[in-house]
Amino acid sequence: MSAAAATARIPLLRQAAYRRFFAGRTVSIFGDQVSALAIPLTAILALHASAFEVGLLTSAAWLPDLLFALPAGVWIDTRPHRRAVMIVADVARAALLLVVPVLWWLHVLTVWQLLAVTFLAGTLKVFFDLSSVSFTIALIPREQFAESQSAMMTSSSVAQMAGPSLAGGLVQVFGAPVALIADAVSFLASAVTLRALDVAEPSVEPPTESAAERLRASLAHVFHDRLLRASLLCTGTINFFNFVLLAVFILFASRTLGLSASTIGLVLGAGAAGGLVGALIGARVGRLIGRGRAVVLGAVFFPTMLVLFPLAHGPHWLAASLLLAGEFLASVGVVVFDINQNTILALHVPEHMRSRVFGAYRFLNYGTRPVGALLGGALGAWLGLRPTLWIAVAGGMCAALWLIGSPLPRATDEDYANPA
Repeated sequence: MSAAAATARIPLLRQAAYRRFFAGRTVSIFGDQVSALAIPLTAILALHASAFEVGLLTSAAWLPDLLFALPAGVWIDTRPHRRAVMIVADVARAALLLVVPVLWWLHVLTVWQLLAVTFLAGTLKVFFDLSSVSFTIALIPREQFAESQSAMMTSSSVAQMAGPSLAGGLVQVFGAPVALIADAVSFLASAVTLRALDVAEPSVEPPTESAAERLRASLAHVFHDRLLRASLLCTGTINFFNFVLLAVFILFASRTLGLSASTIGLVLGAGAAGGLVGALIGARVGRLIGRGRAVVLGAVFFPTMLVLFPLAHGPHWLAASLLLAGEFLASVGVVVFDINQNTILALHVPEHMRSRVFGAYRFLNYGTRPVGALLGGALGAWLGLRPTLWIAVAGGMCAALWLIGSPLPRATDEDYANPA
């Protein structure tokens, strides 16, 4: 039996290297929940930002994916040490977040400085995420990659349930700018755990093509590979129509259904609970029916459960119950979809071009989100909120059609038992 095969028989959390990696990422994920609340509250409470300026903060967090995912992936593929990129990204993000409370204590903090911190932190996140795909595969036996995805999704779901309460308490006690120190510390913890790992990363051959040629090649690979193309079209369609829905959901729940802010918060919390259930069963579903079939199941189940949103009506208890059930069930579906699709894609793409192909994929996939949100707002104003929700749900349900005839539904663990 090979060393890799022997290691794969050991549960991930009993493997010392993975346990350290998992602990560092979990602390960082909880820290992110603090920033998700503390940054907008810093703008609103400490800087008295306008609605437009708060909207700019959201845009600043997403903009790096559109601007840098492609070139970052091309650059990372030439780096022999992805872990070093991740450590630098963690330390730099910690330093950026520490700048905010310092500027606030000096009474010189402005909205524009907060925008710059948000944008730069988002840029570093792009570099970290694209580096982590190849590094994680070097750290984890291929047979356990889905298990790793499930474990990280579990951490994320628990953080989404418990994190906002933790973040709210820190903001209440220390103030929003000071609360960001907690996230800065979490990034340093992640960097320390990464530094302690001894992982043999794959060697990297010096590129013989220019950066522009490698960028074009990564885009071409996404479109010419039948599995990647089907996956991108399916995921992009789901993202597009999901953001059409998200653009009007809060307005629909509050204005059309008359639900209180606390009730809407309860509904959104059900999504985190559903995500936890999906994380616990996602890898098992993939093993039971096949990774590809699990992707198809998630692509159908997730948007179909959202039909409960436009169906919500009547007394507050009934409307809230329908929204809560839809959010919970849809979140189960999307996490089952993500775990199994992420596993297939990570193992399917060749090592020498993994980061740049994922950069191209991320650029095209995430690029649908702001467009969908803009369309959702326009349709909500033109057709009304409930008709817009129906359009979003119907469009999302069509996403699985892109998988028909593609290799993705037939993908199994056996297909990726050996390195590509």
